[in-house]
Amino acid sequence: MTKNRKMPDHWYATRSSQPRWSQDLPHQRNAVDPHRVGHSTSPRQTTPQQGQTTPQQVTTKPPAHSPQQPKKPRRSFTFGWAFWVVVIMVVSGGMGFASVALLLKLPAVPNCPSIFWPTASASVRLYCAQLAANKRTTKDLLEAIALIDALPKDHPLRPEINRHIEEWSVEILAIGEEKFQAGQLEEAIEIANRIPRDVPAFMLVKEQIKEWETLWQKASGIYEQAEEHLRQSNWTLAFREAVKLTTIDNQYWAAVKYNQLVDLIQIGRDDSQKLDEAYKLSKSGRVDDILKAIEAAEKITPKSFAYKEAQDLIAESGNKLLKLATSRLEQRNWQGVLEIANKLPASVKLPDVKADLIDLANAISLAESGSSGDLEIAIASVQKLSPDRPLYNEGQELIDRWQREIEDVARLERARAFAISGLINDLQIAIAEAKLIPNRNPRYQEARAEISQWTRQIQTIEDQPYLDRATQIASFGGVQSLREAIQEARRIAPNRALYSEAQSKIKDWTRTVQRLEDQPYLDQARTLANSGNLSAAIAAAEQIKSGRVLYGEAQSLIKGWKTEVLGQQRLQQAYQAATPGTPEAVAEAIRLARQVPSSAKVRGDAVSAVNRWSYQLLALAQDRAALSLTEAIRLAKMIPSGTEAYNAAQVQIQGWQKILEPPPPLVVVPPSTDAQPPLEPPEHELPLDN
Repeated sequence: MTKNRKMPDHWYATRSSQPRWSQDLPHQRNAVDPHRVGHSTSPRQTTPQQGQTTPQQVTTKPPAHSPQQPKKPRRSFTFGWAFWVVVIMVVSGGMGFASVALLLKLPAVPNCPSIFWPTASASVRLYCAQLAANKRTTKDLLEAIALIDALPKDHPLRPEINRHIEEWSVEILAIGEEKFQAGQLEEAIEIANRIPRDVPAFMLVKEQIKEWETLWQKASGIYEQAEEHLRQSNWTLAFREAVKLTTIDNQYWAAVKYNQLVDLIQIGRDDSQKLDEAYKLSKSGRVDDILKAIEAAEKITPKSFAYKEAQDLIAESGNKLLKLATSRLEQRNWQGVLEIANKLPASVKLPDVKADLIDLANAISLAESGSSGDLEIAIASVQKLSPDRPLYNEGQELIDRWQREIEDVARLERARAFAISGLINDLQIAIAEAKLIPNRNPRYQEARAEISQWTRQIQTIEDQPYLDRATQIASFGGVQSLREAIQEARRIAPNRALYSEAQSKIKDWTRTVQRLEDQPYLDQARTLANSGNLSAAIAAAEQIKSGRVLYGEAQSLIKGWKTEVLGQQRLQQAYQAATPGTPEAVAEAIRLARQVPSSAKVRGDAVSAVNRWSYQLLALAQDRAALSLTEAIRLAKMIPSGTEAYNAAQVQIQGWQKILEPPPPLVVVPPSTDAQPPLEPPEHELPLDN
């Protein structure tokens, strides 16, 4: 039996009281008296109590001396020596067998369940108590204690009795400790409290129970704090609290509950990430995203601390779907309502709502045809919803709408009947009938659409003759006919059905008139430009004013001609500038010629002139080099990049600059006094630099 680590060291472990004589009997000479169990061996016998069965004892009585008898006369027959030998062997063998049998005969063992305890001896009680205690169960240990504790306090065996009671009490507490370590606090306390209060070990029972309760309360507080952190999704703090459980001196809290907390933390962390994604989906407002959010929340297990949050998300998402479905009901979008109703999961716990949505959607689809008969059938279908149904109010609103709609449908049907003829008077009657539908009625928008269509039909009938006459006049051609056609089409006022078509024709005819009027100016300008009179061509084209159909084309031609005039002017100015032939005049001519636009026809002449003048500048620079290299360099630098002579001028400039650079200074090395003087170099060689 393992000692309780909290028990005092002077409490002894229970010794096995299983009688060993049953095993050692064949090797013993004397039988063991069961009445002596628990006592030291002594030669004296225990006096049997009244009613107690004593072990059998073998007693040998001396043979009785019979009185001397007178000798009788010898018989006539005699026994031989062989007979007496057999007799002696039989007698001696029988006596030996009887002696061995008496020596080996065991004393009677007490039958504990059938003993009448008020008359049982202390040794028998102790023996039976040890047998019960050997079973090592709480019940048997308590029975063992009760069996021997009933003896008088002044009994000679009381020290032995108290020692056994103390041992067995410790064993009971050890059983309670096992229950406590297994997490069964109530069972442990119940076992400890079953120890009799009058035994010496009962004070230790109180201390043990108090220690258990204190330790349990501490562990429970740590666990509850960890759960609170879990509810707030503080995973790190929850794990710190869980680690504290490992310091608790209890295997249930330090191992089982600690592992439970770690599992809950991991599950909570994973579920929290799933819920974050689900919340994002639920906020999109799209049916498919909300359904995905519900599906993700459904995967959260009940043992997770995020389960309640997941259930709240499912309920919230279900309400969002219900709002979307109700909105679609108001819009009479029965396809959208059925989409939501058929996809509504069971986890939102709205079975009645789902059924009502399907019924209302089917009624709306039936009423969509617009006939009075279908509306009446739809009303009858929705009237089946009882007041206790979740969408009863929405159904009543639809019934009220459809009842008013039936009246509107009748008016629209009468109006359409008048409009079938297509006559202006009938169309006006139809419009008047449709206008009787007030703007608060469901069919008001449909009536307004019909009124707008019939009004356009009347306007088309009234204005079509103007447009037809205008088209006919315009077909004659000529400016005058087109002007008359435009005037006829302008009789169609704005906001009339044919106004847009009339304006389109007016625009086309106006452009044709402008083209006919302005084309002669453009043709004249082109003729003048081809003859080289660009100024006159520009003046002719400028007669086409802004906003006319040919204005853009005329401006494009004017721009090109002005560019050409500018190029000719710049080239002519360049020629005049180059006439003096001086370097400055030639450089100015190059500058002016390079201003000729690239799109001008004289651009090629300008490029040729620039290249020619660049070579002229290079020649002037080369002539000046005979007198002054500095002046020659200045003239050569006047040749701009991009000209043909530019690269040659740059090479010439570099050559002249090298000529102008001063020669490097001559370094004279003094002769060494330690060495022989160097040989004199030849007269035609310069000394080398060190």
